[in-house]
Amino acid sequence: MLDWNAYDTDVDDHAEVSTANPNAALSPVTAQPSLVTPTPSAQIPPAPVSEVTDLPPSVVALAQAAPKNTNDSLERVTVDQKRMINCRADLNQLVPFKYQWAWQKYLDACANHWMPQEINMSEDVKLWNSSDGLSDDERTIVKRSLGFFSTADSLVANNLVLAVYRLITNPECRQYLLRQAFEEAIHTHAYQYCIESLRMDEGEIFNMYHEVPSVARKASWALKYTRAISDPTFTTGTPETDAELLRNLIAYYCVMEGMFFYCGFTQILSMGQRNKMTGTSEQFQYILRDESMHVNFGIDVINQIKAENPEIWSEEMQACAADMIVDGTHLEIEYARDTMPRGILGMNANIMEEYLQFIANRRLAQIGLSERFSGARNPFPWMSEIMDLKKEKNFFETRVIEYQTGGALNWD
Repeated sequence: MLDWNAYDTDVDDHAEVSTANPNAALSPVTAQPSLVTPTPSAQIPPAPVSEVTDLPPSVVALAQAAPKNTNDSLERVTVDQKRMINCRADLNQLVPFKYQWAWQKYLDACANHWMPQEINMSEDVKLWNSSDGLSDDERTIVKRSLGFFSTADSLVANNLVLAVYRLITNPECRQYLLRQAFEEAIHTHAYQYCIESLRMDEGEIFNMYHEVPSVARKASWALKYTRAISDPTFTTGTPETDAELLRNLIAYYCVMEGMFFYCGFTQILSMGQRNKMTGTSEQFQYILRDESMHVNFGIDVINQIKAENPEIWSEEMQACAADMIVDGTHLEIEYARDTMPRGILGMNANIMEEYLQFIANRRLAQIGLSERFSGARNPFPWMSEIMDLKKEKNFFETRVIEYQTGGALNWD
């Protein structure tokens, strides 16, 4: 059974820290020598790395920067050679683990696997099509939530696949990133499944991040932090580029996933507690548990980069990180006021504002910064219960389909 108390419960955090020495000296890994030594006349000098044109520029730059080994012996990778970024040890050698917490989070994520079509949406369809089933404000909340999240998780996935994975140089963390990218695809699938089941106007929902100002501002804020590192020629290795990657990670893990989903998820889950849109609420419940794991993983990565590269965690960088989290909080508060112009579902925009300030304080504290919103408390303690698997129904009780096995699939 997973220990969900180890993940983000909106009350306390369990942040594991690697015991490996982050400042240990790195030793290059050399290539395996050939078993047969050719005669001098048969030797063909290898082409320079710069002439291998089918490699990404970042890989070429990394190979060119790697120190040359003067002997031809094979040196196995040791724990102290592994680093979160700018590591020149063999990226394909998964063990020995340096960050055991990253591997455990990967295993926990795999154990938490689910698929959207396992959840019965029939009651949601009946309620959505009923003329008096939902108020106009409740319908707005459902549409706004699906409109933002259906594209937000695609933005996160693109950032992971096109930028972050390439720049993180620790194999066990990369393993988790692969799992996270798959989960982001499942989340996008889940939103599409809800939209399709309810027969919503797909053009309206999927274009909200362009057309609805409170949704568009959040998406635009996130996109600006991908521009630099999404460039395929971007590489880390200098204080400036290392700091650029760190800003991206803070934007995505502390704000995009650690702040921007809280208002919409609280609204939808509150509906589920009132026996409304129960299928949609269940989808969001499982997504929220995934996102909680994502946030905790990302914060561990951020803190590890800080520990291994203290020169980039300057006063200027700390101020920038705090401002990013505060800016994200204000954008989410604007979104709350847009979606809740009146009191609804036992909450209102003012209560939501305090909740978001409470979350912001926690994000700041998790990366070693001072709180910015004095006295903010959690007005929704039931959100912690939802994320604690042991206090809720069995995760698999409501499955409506069986997984297909390889022998049952039609491969034609």
